[in-house]
Amino acid sequence: MTAPQLRRANYGLDAPKVVRNLVLGAIAGLLLWGSASLGLWSGQLLIPLGADGLRIGVADSGRFFAIVLPLTALWMVWESKVGKLRNREKMLQRLTWTGKEQVLDLGCGRGLLMIGAARRLTTGTATGIDIWQTEDLSGNRPEATLDNARCEGVEARVDIQTADMRALPFADASFDVVVSRAAIHNLYDAGDRAKAIGEVARVLRPGGHALIEDIRHGGEYEASFMQHGCTHIERIGSRIEALLTTLITFGSLRPATLLVRKAGSIQEPDTNPARYSPITSISPTI
Repeated sequence: MTAPQLRRANYGLDAPKVVRNLVLGAIAGLLLWGSASLGLWSGQLLIPLGADGLRIGVADSGRFFAIVLPLTALWMVWESKVGKLRNREKMLQRLTWTGKEQVLDLGCGRGLLMIGAARRLTTGTATGIDIWQTEDLSGNRPEATLDNARCEGVEARVDIQTADMRALPFADASFDVVVSRAAIHNLYDAGDRAKAIGEVARVLRPGGHALIEDIRHGGEYEASFMQHGCTHIERIGSRIEALLTTLITFGSLRPATLLVRKAGSIQEPDTNPARYSPITSISPTI
């Protein structure tokens, strides 16, 4: 008798509103360019300035947006459906796994890193926390995360909770590994981001590792980790790729991946997940 076929997990579309706005901008650019090409208008905007006025080639700008914006939207869709799965494996391979680790995923969303870590565990547990904002990730809800865990066959090794990364509901030195992908930047205040990094340092065991990937604020995270005694910090991943992303997005995205080790001796993982209690509701808005 053959084993049942596992369903394919669905980790959602990152920043769905951004993708929507890119498509709308591309349509607007196409209309401007197309209508000028058909001779419906001059394609230039005249601003009364000086004797002859200032003419701006709006149609040319429309052509640029009609080409660049849909390509950007397609890249974001590809990254959400294919790229981030490949990158997950590259990230997690940077750590040495025993299978006993207690892992925390900060802003787990639909469970991409949490489930990737759980696949490497035997007696350990991967815990994910989030406040489930759908503007950051399509279909972002606990049920979708648990469904993905079932799809990848790790439901028994995961635990998800509703909690704020600025005030984690876990005791000091509770986790061997803390991971996070494209989540901490959603805290718009620098002080709040510093609190989140401080919480990561607090719940890490001596000798434990944090693996943080984000689309901006990498230098800020490094400084915060240093302030909390995590001085072993390495930037990993392709610097050329990060630079190209920064240039292409005109500085809007400045990706960085940090591998951080907390000072001290590595402790034997505690495999009892009952040491903490889940939080089921939260008031702060990020």
